[in-house]
Amino acid sequence: MSPEEWTYLVVLLISIPIGFLFKKAGPGLKRWGAAAVGLGLTLFTCGPHTLHSLITILGTWALIQAQPCSCHALALAWTFSYLLFFRALGLLGLPTPTPFTNAVQLLLTLKLVSLASEVQDLHLAQRKEMASGFSKGPSLGLLYSYCYVGIMTGDSLPGSRASLRPLLRRAWPAPSSGCYPGCPHTLPAGGRARGRLLRPPLPARLFYMIPVFFAFRMRFYVAWIAAECGCIAARAGGGPTLQCPPPSSPEKAASLEYDYETIRNIDCYGTDFCVRVRDGMRYWNMTVQWWLAQYIYKSAPARSYVSGEPRYWHGLHPGYYLSFLTIPLCLSAEGCLESALRGRLSPGGQKAWDWVHWFLKMRAYDYMCMGFVLLSLGDTLRYWASVYFCVHIVAVAALLLGLALGGGSPGRRKTSPQAASLAPEKLREE
Repeated sequence: MSPEEWTYLVVLLISIPIGFLFKKAGPGLKRWGAAAVGLGLTLFTCGPHTLHSLITILGTWALIQAQPCSCHALALAWTFSYLLFFRALGLLGLPTPTPFTNAVQLLLTLKLVSLASEVQDLHLAQRKEMASGFSKGPSLGLLYSYCYVGIMTGDSLPGSRASLRPLLRRAWPAPSSGCYPGCPHTLPAGGRARGRLLRPPLPARLFYMIPVFFAFRMRFYVAWIAAECGCIAARAGGGPTLQCPPPSSPEKAASLEYDYETIRNIDCYGTDFCVRVRDGMRYWNMTVQWWLAQYIYKSAPARSYVSGEPRYWHGLHPGYYLSFLTIPLCLSAEGCLESALRGRLSPGGQKAWDWVHWFLKMRAYDYMCMGFVLLSLGDTLRYWASVYFCVHIVAVAALLLGLALGGGSPGRRKTSPQAASLAPEKLREE
């Protein structure tokens, strides 16, 4: 891994024991200590680029104080407008932020928009005495915004309930996900790949995508699992927010254990072994997808305008957009062909279909990953051309065949449980 990746991993790992320490601290130490740790980590990893997060925080808290009854839409517009400016810094000739600054900026955007939504809901519910606690000024805003748990590891609040056992259960895939020796070093990425990818014969070019995507997703698996463990370590684990019947005895209350499923951003097994492209997307970056549904799709005004995730969330590199534009084609092709053919097969034939479908899904992800690795328009298109745009061609052929056989759109078809995944289902569509 690169030095930046090692530093980021160390930061995530440090957050785990810190969470257990803060569980035993008093409220004041939790509040000030968590903010001090977060601000210290931000200054250490981002340096002068910390100014971007400071501007975002102060701007959001000014909007919350000025317009608490409409601060959700204002905060959404402010944070995403600044994120667009943040993405365009290199194009404007300004210093390019570090990868750590990028992580901080993305997580602060999630945190601050969520907070503005909560404040607005409290005001509209005439609970102004509670909402005023969120808008007492920049000092409280800085304390909340720079809490270390929400800076690089997602968002949570320190508490006291034991969480070691669920943390260990969550952490077990991380060592195996981190065991990919040789991949990051022997396989060139980014600028190093431009002149070397087109030289090998076609079978080698096709195979090249597989270990590249493997190393790509293993990095995310390790980072996200470590981040989840940091949140679990600092989480109160107080149970559901809905009213539930209390335990019938103190013994049952003491033995009650929570699974911390609300702190889950990645299902590694589901991502790798689900059958469809659509299902694989649902197992990836799960908390951000929930956040988009909760705070943008359902709540934001002008929902039709923000009906999709802003693509500059990831950056302005053309390779990202080429990969994103390939996803709808793959979704339409798999849905149309599956609805036309799978139901006509025997149980054994359906099982074979699912395995072939899974294989093609993984190859589609391999193919689209190259846009995230090569980044530029020319490099991505040249590599895809060197493998004859194989995934695009297969997807178009599958779509045409499905339409010819009377297949419907993905939204109209009925999916059978066998085809949904080769892995246990852990997500529910809202």
